[in-house]
This record gives sequence, C-alpha cells and structure tokens, in this order.
Amino acid sequence: MHKPLFGTDGVRGTANKYPMTAEIAQKIGAAAGRYFRNDGSNGHRVVIGKDTRLSGYMFESALTAGLTSTGMNVLLLGPVPTPAVGMLTTSMRADVGIMISASHNPHYDNGIKFFGPDGYKLSDDAQDAIEHLIFSDIEPTQANNIGRAKRIDDGRFRYAERVKSTFPSGMRLDGLKVVIDCANGAAHRVAPEVLWEMGATVIPIGVSPNGYNINDGCGSTSTTLAAETIITHGADVGICLDGDADRVMILDENGALADGDQIMALLAGQWADQGRLMGDTLVATVMSNLGLERYLGGRGLRLERTAVGDRHVVATMREKGYNLGGEQSGHIVMTDYATTGDGLLAGLQFLAAMVETGQSASALSKTFETVPQVLKNVRYKDGVDPLTMPKVTTAIIDAEAKLLGQGRLLIRKSGTEPLVRIMAECEDPALLSQVVDDIAAEVEAVS
Repeated sequence: MHKPLFGTDGVRGTANKYPMTAEIAQKIGAAAGRYFRNDGSNGHRVVIGKDTRLSGYMFESALTAGLTSTGMNVLLLGPVPTPAVGMLTTSMRADVGIMISASHNPHYDNGIKFFGPDGYKLSDDAQDAIEHLIFSDIEPTQANNIGRAKRIDDGRFRYAERVKSTFPSGMRLDGLKVVIDCANGAAHRVAPEVLWEMGATVIPIGVSPNGYNINDGCGSTSTTLAAETIITHGADVGICLDGDADRVMILDENGALADGDQIMALLAGQWADQGRLMGDTLVATVMSNLGLERYLGGRGLRLERTAVGDRHVVATMREKGYNLGGEQSGHIVMTDYATTGDGLLAGLQFLAAMVETGQSASALSKTFETVPQVLKNVRYKDGVDPLTMPKVTTAIIDAEAKLLGQGRLLIRKSGTEPLVRIMAECEDPALLSQVVDDIAAEVEAVS
C-alpha cells in the first residue's frame, strides 16, 4: 500500500525527495494524460505554469514527458501566478491545467496542483483516480500519437488584462503610491506591470528571482521588508503576495498588517451594502478569527466554515451558490471574477475601496477587533503520528476543558508539511498561551 501523494492542495514536498522527484512527476503527468485523454484523440491539451523555483525546470520537463507520452499536447506558460493557470485553462480550452509551485514554502520545496477544464481545482474523486493510475501500468500511446509541446509567450499578458477588467469601470489608481512585494515569485513581472498600467506609482520589491530566493525574507509570510519600504517611501499601501500569488496580505500606510480575515470582512461588508453578497454569506475555514464571525453576525450576515484549504472553501461556494470566501492566510476567492484565490485581484479590490471611499488603508484594513489567537506549528518526524499518542490526546482534552465556553481550540496535521498546527482563541491571553504551550510541549516530546 503506497503512501497517499495528494494532500490539501495537490502533491507537495522537498524537491528530489519522494514524492517530489522527476520520476514521480513523469508518472503524474502520464496518469493525468491518461485520465483526461480518454477518447484516444489528439485534440487534448494541457497548460502548465510554474513559479520561480530552480526545481521548476525539472518538474516542467518531467510532467511534459509524461503528458506527451500519453498523447496530450502541452502548452508551457512559464512563470505565471496560480490563478492565471486556472483562468487560462478555460480560455485556452485546455482539458487540464497544472501549476508547479509550493506556494509560500521555501525554495527547496515544490508542488504540483491541478485545475480541471472548468478552471477549478480538481475534486477529490478526480485526484483519487489520477493517483490510482500513477501506481498502475500506464500504457503509452502509439508513436504516431505522441503529443507536442510548445511555449506560450502571452500567458501573463492575457492574465493581466483579465485582472484589470475586474476593476470598476472608469476608476484609476492615479495618485496612489503602492509598494508591491512579489516574494521573488511568479508575479514578479505581471503585478508591478498591472499596477503601473492602472496609474499607480509603483515601488516593487521581491522582483529579482534567482531560483533560490522565493519567499525568502519577503512576501506575504514575511512582511517586514514591505513595511520598512512603505515607511521609507511614504507609500499609501502595501500589497504582499506569496510565491505563486494566490494569497495576499495588505499593509497600511504605517506598515500595519491586515490578514485575509480583515480583507474578507471589508469586502463582505461592501458587497452586502451593494446587494452583491450572495446568500448574505461569507465562506471561510475553521482557522478564521472568532472576531470575523462576530462582526458578520452584527451585520446580519453569516460565516460558513469549512475544513482548511481553499479547495474546500471553493467547493462549498460552488455547491451553495456563494461568491465570496477565503482563508485567514490570504487566499481570497471571488467567483464573480476567478476560480481560485488571487492575491493580485484581491489587492486591486482593496485599492478600489480606497479610491471609491477616499479613506486611508488604515481606516479600511481594521474592520473588526480580533479575538486573541495563537497558532503554533510543531514539526514531527516521518512515520510518527503525534495525535495518536496518549500524552498528546490527554493534553488536548485538558485544554478543551479549560477553554470550554471561553474560546476555541483547533488541532490538525498540515496537509502539505510534517507539522501539527495548534490554534487556539481566547479572550484571556494567559490561558491562551498556557493551553497552546502545553499541547506543543507534548507533541515535541513524542516527535
């Protein structure tokens, strides 16, 4: 019995270590090709994008080999944001889209994400079927049916025009000074171009990728550089993307951070006022702050929670007809415009709110008071499941008893890394720290 390949968001791991090896990537490509080219014709195509990691070249070549061996025609987009792959899968009439990226992870990690022909990430059933094929004997196509591969040079320009089209008609960014941090990642060219073309004075950082510096001291997971740049240049706002630009953090004119919860709260309130918020509901994960839920309730709106992962958020949105959702980590999903989280698009929506209201970033980025929340990640060794250990389960039970009626506790294993994520919320900071530290200590002791 093999260890499952697909996690929370595709396949992910350290490059050149199982499962992120060239050999497995080739098999993944062949399996995806066999799954989507199910009628034997040669009219099937796949678009492949990537971020700026050095290992992206290796995985791009391996996937292409696997896909073409089963008769799929491959269109190589080069470095583009993850949401661009979702958009181009549909606009280029591809059967499947693939993004090579480990998102916010360090350069030595990489991953493979799939989009279906509708531009949405693949369902669990489709991923399971592809995984089954990976570990089966995949019959290659006949020599005269081998697929072709070619480079597509205008992918980022198509994406840029689509993103700009979501901005309110006739509105411009003239007079706004914007710091854009592209995390030395996939949006290092397109994001500054879009902002400049829309009239902003652009101060770009994190736009010199070298294969190793993606997410390194910059981007949505490390906003200190952007905050310092805002202060130095007297900028009005900062937009911090992650390595594949599907998530965003906003910094105000003082360098203060607004996470995905605050951005979603702002958009939900505005859309509700405009009659645009479908079902008067925002979809977010179990990680979103209790303060967000309280704010929405006070506005007569609902928060519907899902499991962690933007795939789960989007699945609920599609099932129930909601059009706004996301994650505290900065995935903002607006299905009126896109099929997945889009950091640049969300950043533009925030800028539109600044222009429309005439208010500063600081006035717009603090929509609700957060309930104190602590998130601690504890790494564990492969082959160990800390959450099955008696001392760990006892610590969790004790913590739940202490928080009963006062807050929330969420314990889960990461779907992309060997980490136990311990999150708690409570109005009592001392109790909050105690329960998280107690559980973390027991996890560390058995790892």
